[in-house]
Amino acid sequence: MRLHHRLYRWAQAHPGRVDALMALGLFLFLSAPYEFAFRPRELVFSALVIAPLAWRRTRPVASGAVVAAACLIEVILGNQPVAAQALALATVFSLAAYAPRWASLGGLIAGLVGGFLFVLRYFVLPMTASAYLSTGEAGVRVPVQLVGGVAIGAVVLVAWTLGDLARARRLAVQALEDRARRLEVEREQERGLAAADERSRIAREMHDIVAHSLSVIIAQADGARYAAAQEPGLAVAALGTIGETGRGSLREMRRLLGVLRSDGAAPTRPLPTLDDLPSLLDAVRRAGLVVGFQGDGAPRGALPAGAELTAYRVVQESLTNVFKHAGPRAAASVVRRWTARGLELDVADDGRGAAADTSGGEGQGLHGMAERVALYDGSVDAGPLPGGGFRVRAFIPYTEA
Repeated sequence: MRLHHRLYRWAQAHPGRVDALMALGLFLFLSAPYEFAFRPRELVFSALVIAPLAWRRTRPVASGAVVAAACLIEVILGNQPVAAQALALATVFSLAAYAPRWASLGGLIAGLVGGFLFVLRYFVLPMTASAYLSTGEAGVRVPVQLVGGVAIGAVVLVAWTLGDLARARRLAVQALEDRARRLEVEREQERGLAAADERSRIAREMHDIVAHSLSVIIAQADGARYAAAQEPGLAVAALGTIGETGRGSLREMRRLLGVLRSDGAAPTRPLPTLDDLPSLLDAVRRAGLVVGFQGDGAPRGALPAGAELTAYRVVQESLTNVFKHAGPRAAASVVRRWTARGLELDVADDGRGAAADTSGGEGQGLHGMAERVALYDGSVDAGPLPGGGFRVRAFIPYTEA
């Protein structure tokens, strides 16, 4: 980094030190000569005007008040101008750039009034008081002095305008920095929400895959254990179902984990859709659950792939709950009905219903099911039936383009 860039960054990072060094340099340049000239009044006045510049940014109102008071005293008591009086322009600039709006306008008015008093005190009054000036000479010099007053007022106005522009730029930079900070915070929040949503989606997928497969495996394992002694053929069939279910679950798990790989090289297969419901029902029947199926109506339009996956998971989770909670010798029915508004799913069983849920779980399956369906503006209604059993009803509307 070049030297002037480093100096600029240091000045931006330490404005107080910059102002202090500037005040010290001005004091040595404008006030110290009065010390060698044995003019203590001008030395004190110069110090009073220069010292407040050290805090012109941190305390602009106090700095401006001290400078204004010192300049007023010098105009009243002084006999000739002092070089430090020109620094009143720096005070006008600082008030416009860093002080509140009322102080900025007050600094402009004080600067204009001070310029008028400066011309009046050091140019107009001494010349009009000189007895040797003739009337013609005074008439010639008054317009010149008037032009001088206008010029000083213009310089004050320019100093205030530059300060006001500096204020506008500073506020604009602060607004941009604040906006950048807010955008960064919002971006971090969006990342957190996206990560949470992805974790929730993965948790739903893993629950649907693992819970269903384990329920079938447990049911078949229990049946094979009891049938091994009496009917070995049934035990062999049950073990075959266990193996098939385990392999299917392993394939689904590999597909899910493959999505998480960053290189995109993991092999994947199509996600389940409504066309895969017969395969799901066949697998459940082979596991020993009696399941009936009824399909009504025809689709008015195609559902998105995600909506069809959601419908598949609703049926899968509902049948898994039958395995887990309905008890032995329970039967289930699945109704898929296409209406003018969308797809209706109805899964019911004649088992023990909600009273069987003694596992102490937190209802992750039903909760995940409701979350899935809500993503497509659908609804889920689940609860026990009056005569026994449990029923899950889901509705997924058509998604209009």
